Amino acid sequence: MHSTPSLNLSPNDLTAKLHRSQSAPQLTPDGKLCHFLSVEGLNKDILTQIIHKAGGYLLPNGQIQNSTELDGCTVMNLFFENSTRTRTTFEVAEKRLGANVLNLDIAKSSTSKGESLADTLWNLQAMTADMFVVRHYSSGAMHFMAQKVCPSVAVINAGDGQHAHPTQAMLDMLTIHREAKKPFDELSVAIIGDVKHSRVARSDICALQTLGVKDLRVVAPKTLLPKGIERYGVSVFDDMDKGIAGVDVLIGLRIQNERIGSPLLPSTAEYFKMYGITDKRLKLADKDAIVMHPGPMNRGVEIASDVADGVQSVILKQVNNGIAVRMAVMAMAMEGQRSLRN
Repeated sequence: MHSTPSLNLSPNDLTAKLHRSQSAPQLTPDGKLCHFLSVEGLNKDILTQIIHKAGGYLLPNGQIQNSTELDGCTVMNLFFENSTRTRTTFEVAEKRLGANVLNLDIAKSSTSKGESLADTLWNLQAMTADMFVVRHYSSGAMHFMAQKVCPSVAVINAGDGQHAHPTQAMLDMLTIHREAKKPFDELSVAIIGDVKHSRVARSDICALQTLGVKDLRVVAPKTLLPKGIERYGVSVFDDMDKGIAGVDVLIGLRIQNERIGSPLLPSTAEYFKMYGITDKRLKLADKDAIVMHPGPMNRGVEIASDVADGVQSVILKQVNNGIAVRMAVMAMAMEGQRSLRN
């Protein structure tokens, strides 16, 4: 019986393999960001640059500083999946950078009439698009766009299938950097919930490891854990109390409604009883622990209201930080594209 080669790779080897395969389309020959497709493939220096640049847009009073870095650029938002929070924060970020913003109505676009994705993108590129912000239901769609279809247009991944949500991961990293009491390499972080179907979890795990987090835990019922996740250097817990003991950061994940009542998740009440982030459970974590959630939250399912609205919650700060991070990655990618044209 032959074993699958990837199963014999150590966590470090797996990470290196991911970085090699994902880095090429995202970076210019001199290492600048020209697309933002996934956290995989980006080294600690690039992630740190994003965090620091995003922090530079945040004023002491919590407001966000405008910039002219995308002045004269046309940014097209192409959301092939429904989104409110991500699409809105991207649009706010684009306008704060001075961009001309166009939102494509996918339901009325030519793709709904049978036109291929590539033809749609080529037509939009011909309309002098400088950047596409894309959410798509197919994993890997943005890599296809950046490599095969429109490499000279900056492509920003706003979420693809169950693969990646890199701007969410980076706004989480910015929030942890600003709100946690310890540096990344001293943190204990627990990601709680539907890890199996979460693109946020995948991107967060990669970003946290790249930034040096050594104690990274995933906490979930076995039915909501992907097979072989231990290979990626995380500790796995199906006991919530043990999984969050002493951690500095708790990241709750949304339970998708379609999972409820299925063999994966019998009921919301049972899930909340076993895995809900409650005030009682929060006391098991470090006294200075912060609580995060990518949203939208299901109160009373993933998290109790008194925790979501409590002093240790940084959930609303994540939303504000999301605008700054999206400004940062778009500005950096546009700078990289300009350097390729010169």
